[in-house]
Amino acid sequence: MDVDAKVTAVHAVAAIIAGYASYALSSGLIGALGKNEVLAVLIGLIILYISGNISERLFGKEEVGGFKGWLWSGIVPFFFLWMLVWVVFYNFSIM
Repeated sequence: MDVDAKVTAVHAVAAIIAGYASYALSSGLIGALGKNEVLAVLIGLIILYISGNISERLFGKEEVGGFKGWLWSGIVPFFFLWMLVWVVFYNFSIM
């Protein structure tokens, strides 16, 4: 498997986790925090940063391709999958 595909897979798993965590925070599933969209976005960005560090440690900074490689193989897929999972969970909770 290509390193880009591995980085994308790591970020895809992290995006699914971030999407559910963002849904839980923005819909009020965690009673002590209430409905908090700002914290939901912040948690997603923190998970993105952690998944980027995990990718660099697993595959090496040179193999990932620095920020440019991380942008196209990590950040872009993470963002779209994170938003997709968040919206799907949020829409199912409305029904």
